[in-house]
This record gives sequence, C-alpha cells and structure tokens, in this order.
Amino acid sequence: MTAPTKTPTKTRRKAKPEGQWKIDGATPLNDDERIKQEEDVLAARERIIEVYSKQGFSSISAEDLAPRFKWLGLYTQRRQDLGGEHTGQLSNTELQDEFFMLRIRFDGGRLSPQQLKVVGEISRDYARSTADFTDRQNIQLHWIRIEDVPAIWEKLEAHGLSTMLGCGDVPRVILGSPVAGIAADEIIDASPAIDAIIQEYLPREEFRNLPRKFKSAISGHARQDVTHEIQDVSFIGSVHPEFGPGFECFVGGGLSTNPMLAQSLGAWIPLAKVPEVWAGVARVFRDYGFRRLRNRARLKFLVAQWGIEKFRQVLEEEYLGYSLVDGPAAAINPGNRDHLGIHPQKDGRFYLGVKPTVGHATGEQLIAIAEVAEEFGVSRLRTTTDKELLFLDIDQSQLSALAAALDATGLYSNPSEFRRGIISCTGLEFCKLAHVTTKARAIELVDELEDRLGQLDVPLKISLNGCPNACARSQVADIGLKGQTVTDDAGNRVEGFQVHLGGALGLDPNFGRKLRGHKVTSAELGDYVVRVVEKFQAQRSDGEQFRDWVVRAAEEDLQ
Repeated sequence: MTAPTKTPTKTRRKAKPEGQWKIDGATPLNDDERIKQEEDVLAARERIIEVYSKQGFSSISAEDLAPRFKWLGLYTQRRQDLGGEHTGQLSNTELQDEFFMLRIRFDGGRLSPQQLKVVGEISRDYARSTADFTDRQNIQLHWIRIEDVPAIWEKLEAHGLSTMLGCGDVPRVILGSPVAGIAADEIIDASPAIDAIIQEYLPREEFRNLPRKFKSAISGHARQDVTHEIQDVSFIGSVHPEFGPGFECFVGGGLSTNPMLAQSLGAWIPLAKVPEVWAGVARVFRDYGFRRLRNRARLKFLVAQWGIEKFRQVLEEEYLGYSLVDGPAAAINPGNRDHLGIHPQKDGRFYLGVKPTVGHATGEQLIAIAEVAEEFGVSRLRTTTDKELLFLDIDQSQLSALAAALDATGLYSNPSEFRRGIISCTGLEFCKLAHVTTKARAIELVDELEDRLGQLDVPLKISLNGCPNACARSQVADIGLKGQTVTDDAGNRVEGFQVHLGGALGLDPNFGRKLRGHKVTSAELGDYVVRVVEKFQAQRSDGEQFRDWVVRAAEEDLQ
C-alpha cells in the first residue's frame, strides 16, 4: 500500500518584534526611537537659547524641530495658505509654518492671578494675542517665533511656570480636581500625590523616553472631574470599608482611531502610595510598551493584549514589590462633572466657575481677568478639563459682584447649556493634522443655537474635532463631530463632519452611535444640530437625557 502523501505544513511567519525593551531589547526600530536614545531630548533647549534664537528658524536641525522640540512644549503650526484638502497629502515639513504653538503646563490646573497675567502679557507681546484653555488644564499660545522663545521661558520661569515636558513621549500634565482641598463634597484631597509626582518623579530622565505620550489624572472629588475613563493612568476617590478614603486606579484608556475605556486594577490605593503606583505604571509602559509602530505605542494596546489581571500582576511583582489591597469599585457620579456656577467650600466660603466659549481668549482678556481677580482679593485660580476657569475662596457677599465683573471681561458665569457643553480642538487654523476649521465654527454654532433654540434644560455636550484623533473627545460627546472633507449636493468637496451621537463618560460610558454614511457639511451644521435637538425635545420622556434618547430614536430622526 502506498503511504499517503503528507501535505506540507506552512511555516508560520515569525511575528515582528514590537519594540518592547524587556522582551525585544532596546535597539531602536524607527527614527523616533533612535532620536530619543541619541541624547537627552531636553538638550535641545540649550540649542534654542544659544543658536536657534539667534540664527532664526532656518538654522533649526530637522531632528530638533521634530520630535525634540515637543519635549520643550513646542510644535510647529500649520501654514495659513494650506486648506484641509492638503492634510495627509503633504508631509509634515511641507505643512508646517515657521511659527510655533507653545504649551504651558498647569499640573492640577493650579495658577495664580499673577501667573495668568504673565501668560496674558506673553500672549499680547509674543503670540499675536492668542490664548486657548485646553481640556488638559493647560494654556496654549500661537504665532511664537523661535527668536522669542528664550525671553518667554525666562518670564515664565520667573513666575514658577514652564513648558518643559508639555508635549512628547513623556508624562504630560497631570490632571487634577480644580477644587482639591477645598470642595465641600470632596472624598479626599489628591494634591499631595500630584505634588510628589512633580517633585520626585518628573525630573528623572528615566521618564523622558516612553513609547509615546502618557496621560495621567488624579482626583479625590466625588464628581470624578478628570475624565478618568480615557487616561493612560488615573486615580479617583474611593472609600474602602476598612481603610477609609483612598483611590481606585484605572489604566489603558484613550480615544483617537482605536478608542478604549480604561480598566480598573480592582485595587484600593492609599494617598501615600499613589505616587509610586503612578511611577510603577509608567515604568511598565516604558519597559513593555510597543515602540515599533507609533500608532500602537499607547499603553491601551498593551493593556488590551495582556488583560487587566496580567497587568496588575506584572505591576505588583516586577515594579512595586508588594500586592495592592483589593478594593471596591467607586460609585460612578451620574451627573455633570464640571464646576460652573457657585459652589460651597469646606471653610464656609465659595468658589465660582465661569466659561470662556470653547476655551478661547485673548492676551488682553487674560490680563483683564487677572486684574478682576486681584481686585476681589482672589489669590487662587484653577483651570479644568472642560475649559473653565475657577475663582476660589470668595465670600458670599462678593459672589454677585465678581460674576458681573467677569461677565464684563467676556466670560460667562451663567452660560446656556449649549455654551456650557461645547468643546473644540485647535482645528485647521493651526493644526497640521486637521481637515476642517473647528474653533471659530464652534463659537458660531453656539451663537446660532442660542438664537434659534434659546435654553435647554438638560446637559448637552457638543464636540468639534478637526481630525480622527479626538482631541476634543468627540467619541464621548452627546453630539460628536469628526472633521473631514465631504461632498456637498453640488458635487463640490467641502469641509464637513462625520456624526457620532450619544457618547458619554460617567454612568455607562460609551463611544456613541456612529451614523453610518451620514455626514454634514460645515454650512449645514447649524441646521443639523437644531433639527436633532428639536427631535429630542419633541420625543423625550420626563427626565430623559439626550444620550438615552439616541439609543431608542429612529435612524431617520437622527439624520
């Protein structure tokens, strides 16, 4: 009998290394990794001071310009003569202008009126009076010339401010509750943990070469006011039945083109241990994070591959040297997380939260706001993840007068729900990744909604994003708008948006309902939002939120 012929087995192709240092070694697998290893990236600071500021933009080496300048808080901004149709078609070098965006970090959102005034003066004198509050509690300026950077740094640092590690593959600004230590409804004050991280860990060179950016948030407020579900690592207030107030830790969140919600370690962490747990998570990311492909180099991809149980095991065994205490899940706050309006403090005084529309301001406006704060004896200001500005330690008798004075500067102490809930990214005006204009369009949209619809009696978060990276959190907004080039009825290629509806953080977080094939042009945006909101108002049941209505609404009512 003839023996059966064996079918040759296919040899499985060996998987490419992911660039995980503890598994694959530290040999750079791309240019970004090579550049980061060649020298401490902060060394470019001295070259700005001694060479580039004196010899001009043309003298800047390509590898300093991108990526090293990011570590110093500097990005080149987009050329003003290149529309959204060029995004993705031209290289970064072709898209960039000879001006910079400068990011000033405010860990925990903490600043004084004097610091705000200094930022306003820099904006006025060096940045064509541009200033934007961001949803990461920073302030960004535009139109910065390399020749002016040393003088700007000198002025910032003289007042305790910095742009260092504002961008790049590092721990970005640490989000914190803007009312830490004062709020009447606080579980625990997280300020000591943020301070310890800033003082003990951020100066260390070991954290300056992570696979990519590392976003952190720490809040002990019951309102969970730091978007903990979409951070690389976050800590929110949690009460252990035996040990009392502490924190629950989440890892692996993030948005962009592969959105993922952070997962809880299932542990309760005392305040004193938060900094070393934070550092442990950062070191896991440094040593095991994927470095070969930058679009897979965020912590969320490692957590997704390992699973949360393995992540916690590696963190405990290899980095902490002890087991974390198991803890209950913190109760999720179902309501608004912002701090607009008047709120009581622990000490009997009050804080007031006001809103600059989409976070936009001018240098002169920042100076005027700071002067109002000083006039009323306010010494502590705070920025928030919703682009608000808070004024702390106010006597009840001064609240009305302060609100009126701030309204006079162009802020809103009692905004409509439309103005309260809108957010946008930088957009086409300055960003090289954007396809559409967002900030100016968001301001126009709010004015139109207020004119046509008046007031809304439930929260409504609207997010305008210039590209898929979701810097303005479009995937977790009630109405999320992702910018792209679309075709209008006449066949013209114009600016427009892909629509996502019903996204949310907090109770039952989700990424919203993408309307398949449904896009709106920028010119149609106001009509579309009015139409959808009117449908919601006509069909909602008592107490129903927009996100809940979206789940049950007919497809045609969402178009």
